[in-house]
Amino acid sequence: MKKIALIALLVLGIASSVFIFQDHSVLAAAKDEVCSGVGAVSGTGGCSTNEGPSINSIIVNVVNILSLIVGIVSVIMIIIAGFRYVTSGGDSGNVSSAKNTIIYAIIGLVVVALAQFIVQFVLDKVTQV
Repeated sequence: MKKIALIALLVLGIASSVFIFQDHSVLAAAKDEVCSGVGAVSGTGGCSTNEGPSINSIIVNVVNILSLIVGIVSVIMIIIAGFRYVTSGGDSGNVSSAKNTIIYAIIGLVVVALAQFIVQFVLDKVTQV
């Protein structure tokens, strides 16, 4: 059971890091292609080159940075709790403390992953209006 939990944690950590560090160059290339197409007028539809960063990109960047920080802290806490669990020497107080730390760190990773999806969903819905 412990091995399954560890594997699930590793998969979750890798998946969240992939999501956090996603490559936005595909979206930029698609925007450049649309803006340089026939009939595209510079300055309309977001094709202007002198636009500042939008509020959506600022929000996404802030959430990505916070998610990265929380993800790193959670992984560090899992490593520390695992070390405490291994070195507990059978003391039930230390074992339960280490297990609780691992559980709370996993909950933190899940919340970070869900926050990414929620922010993307809300920003997509707001920009459609």
